[in-house]
Amino acid sequence: MTTARGVMEHKGYTAVIHYSDEDEIFYGKAEGIRDLISFEGRSAKELKKAFRESIDEYLEDCKREGKEPDKPYKGSFNVRVTPELHSRIAITATKRGITLNQLVKSALEKEVAHR
Repeated sequence: MTTARGVMEHKGYTAVIHYSDEDEIFYGKAEGIRDLISFEGRSAKELKKAFRESIDEYLEDCKREGKEPDKPYKGSFNVRVTPELHSRIAITATKRGITLNQLVKSALEKEVAHR
Protein backbone atom coordinates (compact mmCIF):
# COMPACT_ATOMS: atom_id res chain seq x y z
CA MET A 1 0.00 0.00 0.00
CA THR A 2 1.22 3.51 -0.84
CA THR A 3 -0.04 6.63 0.92
CA ALA A 4 0.68 10.35 0.51
CA ARG A 5 2.55 11.71 3.49
CA GLY A 6 3.23 15.37 2.88
CA VAL A 7 5.04 18.04 0.95
CA MET A 8 8.64 19.26 0.99
CA GLU A 9 10.07 22.50 -0.42
CA HIS A 10 13.60 23.52 -1.41
CA LYS A 11 14.77 26.48 -3.52
CA GLY A 12 11.24 27.08 -4.81
CA TYR A 13 10.68 23.44 -5.81
CA THR A 14 7.95 21.39 -4.20
CA ALA A 15 7.72 17.63 -3.90
CA VAL A 16 4.88 15.40 -2.78
CA ILE A 17 6.08 12.68 -0.43
CA HIS A 18 4.74 9.12 -0.39
CA TYR A 19 5.45 6.05 1.68
CA SER A 20 5.55 2.54 0.27
CA ASP A 21 4.58 0.07 2.97
CA GLU A 22 5.61 -2.80 0.72
CA ASP A 23 9.15 -1.43 0.19
CA GLU A 24 9.32 0.37 3.55
CA ILE A 25 10.65 3.51 1.89
CA PHE A 26 9.69 7.15 1.53
CA TYR A 27 9.88 8.58 -1.97
CA GLY A 28 8.90 11.69 -3.86
CA LYS A 29 9.24 13.72 -7.01
CA ALA A 30 9.33 17.41 -7.79
CA GLU A 31 5.94 18.73 -8.90
CA GLY A 32 5.04 21.46 -11.37
CA ILE A 33 7.93 20.90 -13.78
CA ARG A 34 8.44 18.81 -16.92
CA ASP A 35 11.84 17.42 -15.93
CA LEU A 36 11.89 14.41 -13.63
CA ILE A 37 13.46 14.92 -10.22
CA SER A 38 12.85 11.95 -7.95
CA PHE A 39 14.40 10.79 -4.67
CA GLU A 40 13.93 8.35 -1.83
CA GLY A 41 15.01 7.58 1.71
CA ARG A 42 14.37 5.14 4.54
CA SER A 43 13.93 7.89 7.15
CA ALA A 44 12.66 11.44 7.18
CA LYS A 45 16.23 12.67 7.59
CA GLU A 46 17.44 10.59 4.61
CA LEU A 47 14.50 11.71 2.51
CA LYS A 48 15.05 15.39 3.25
CA LYS A 49 18.75 15.11 2.40
CA ALA A 50 18.01 13.19 -0.82
CA PHE A 51 15.43 15.79 -1.89
CA ARG A 52 17.78 18.72 -1.34
CA GLU A 53 20.64 16.94 -3.09
CA SER A 54 18.40 16.05 -6.05
CA ILE A 55 17.30 19.66 -6.50
CA ASP A 56 20.84 20.98 -6.09
CA GLU A 57 22.20 18.41 -8.59
CA TYR A 58 19.43 19.26 -11.06
CA LEU A 59 20.28 22.96 -10.89
CA GLU A 60 24.01 22.25 -11.24
CA ASP A 61 23.37 19.94 -14.24
CA CYS A 62 21.30 22.65 -15.92
CA LYS A 63 24.02 25.22 -15.29
CA ARG A 64 26.74 22.93 -16.62
CA GLU A 65 24.68 22.13 -19.75
CA GLY A 66 23.71 25.77 -20.32
CA LYS A 67 20.06 24.80 -19.97
CA GLU A 68 17.45 26.95 -18.25
CA PRO A 69 15.99 24.88 -15.38
CA ASP A 70 12.27 24.30 -15.40
CA LYS A 71 10.61 26.85 -13.17
CA PRO A 72 7.95 25.44 -10.92
CA TYR A 73 4.61 27.10 -11.36
CA LYS A 74 5.12 29.71 -14.02
CA GLY A 75 2.15 31.75 -12.82
CA SER A 76 -0.46 30.81 -15.37
CA PHE A 77 -2.79 27.87 -15.69
CA ASN A 78 -6.13 26.97 -17.24
CA VAL A 79 -9.21 26.55 -15.10
CA ARG A 80 -12.20 24.70 -16.47
CA VAL A 81 -15.61 25.80 -15.23
CA THR A 82 -19.15 25.48 -16.50
CA PRO A 83 -20.34 28.07 -19.01
CA GLU A 84 -22.81 29.31 -16.39
CA LEU A 85 -20.08 29.92 -13.80
CA HIS A 86 -17.86 31.52 -16.44
CA SER A 87 -20.69 33.93 -17.25
CA ARG A 88 -21.33 34.77 -13.59
CA ILE A 89 -17.63 35.39 -12.95
CA ALA A 90 -17.28 37.60 -16.03
CA ILE A 91 -20.36 39.64 -15.08
CA THR A 92 -19.11 40.04 -11.50
CA ALA A 93 -15.70 41.23 -12.75
CA THR A 94 -17.33 43.71 -15.13
CA LYS A 95 -19.53 45.09 -12.36
CA ARG A 96 -16.47 45.59 -10.16
CA GLY A 97 -14.54 47.25 -12.96
CA ILE A 98 -11.77 44.65 -12.97
CA THR A 99 -10.65 41.94 -15.36
CA LEU A 100 -11.72 38.33 -15.11
CA ASN A 101 -8.11 37.44 -14.31
CA GLN A 102 -7.99 39.96 -11.45
CA LEU A 103 -11.20 38.56 -9.96
CA VAL A 104 -9.97 34.96 -10.13
CA LYS A 105 -6.57 35.93 -8.70
CA SER A 106 -8.23 37.75 -5.81
CA ALA A 107 -10.52 34.79 -5.08
CA LEU A 108 -7.58 32.38 -5.09
CA GLU A 109 -5.54 34.63 -2.80
CA LYS A 110 -8.43 34.75 -0.33
CA GLU A 111 -8.83 30.98 -0.46
CA VAL A 112 -5.19 30.16 0.29
CA ALA A 113 -4.93 32.89 2.96
CA HIS A 114 -7.55 30.98 4.98
CA ARG A 115 -5.46 27.80 4.95
